[in-house]
Amino acid sequence: MTSSQQEYQIDPLIEPFLDDLWSMKGLSDNTLQAYRSDLCHFDRFVQSQHAALIEVDAVLVREYLSQRFDTGFAKSSSARLISSLRRFYQYLVAKKRIAIDPMAMIKPPKLARTLPDSLSEADVDRLLSEPNVDEPIECRDRAMLELLYASGLRVSELVGLTMDQLSLRQGVVRIVGKGSKERLVPLGEMAVTEIEQYLASARFELLKGNSSDVVFPSKRGTMMTRQTFWHRIKLYALRAGIAVHLSPHTLRHAFATHLLNHGADLRVVQLLLGHSDLSTTQIYTHVAKARLAKLHQAHHPRG
Repeated sequence: MTSSQQEYQIDPLIEPFLDDLWSMKGLSDNTLQAYRSDLCHFDRFVQSQHAALIEVDAVLVREYLSQRFDTGFAKSSSARLISSLRRFYQYLVAKKRIAIDPMAMIKPPKLARTLPDSLSEADVDRLLSEPNVDEPIECRDRAMLELLYASGLRVSELVGLTMDQLSLRQGVVRIVGKGSKERLVPLGEMAVTEIEQYLASARFELLKGNSSDVVFPSKRGTMMTRQTFWHRIKLYALRAGIAVHLSPHTLRHAFATHLLNHGADLRVVQLLLGHSDLSTTQIYTHVAKARLAKLHQAHHPRG
């Protein structure tokens, strides 16, 4: 550990702010950690300028953003940072710790709304067929992949899934997503079948007689990490010869894209994905528009 790391002490205003976010907004641990990281990096810079967070003005914020730009940080990273700082200083204003919000005139960089990489339906079929269901771990993975594609869950929601959230008889899964918002998502027959097969034998073998409420435990019988499942996905993609760049949410994006391709309404997809704002789902709008254009061309007399 360097001397600068040893000397750094977090500004005492940060933790109360994060506690307030947790209690009032119900944000996930991952989101809170992102806020903490953004604020601590900014706090280090502010302290290097012999100032404190409560003394920051717009000039100092712009200087920090300029340094990040020169270092090569992505626009998306700076946009998230600005969002974190904006909420933090709004909190300080509301608590009457400062009178002037230094973020009031700071605008986030404009970001291109691009559709994430997705898989074709043929690629999905190959990926989901790759695990060997005769092996307990791969039987588990097959059920997880089927569930992920059938429901559009976030990977964190999938690995944290508990038995009381799963209703195979009704064919739904109950998810508590971002902001502690609950939603019911249908599973589909294929996912139900794979999960039933997995629960009948492979899960018991993975738990080795131990008890757990986690639906998809690791080989140690504990909750799997998102990173572990991500490595499993990459393994099956490699074995299946899939060349598309994959991300942890690739199957979630495939779920949304394929629903729209087959006629689903954008608002229905919004509900299934658990997006609180339709604007988040609108990155998929061009998928729906492309399908409508094809329908118009095929069926309109002057198409």
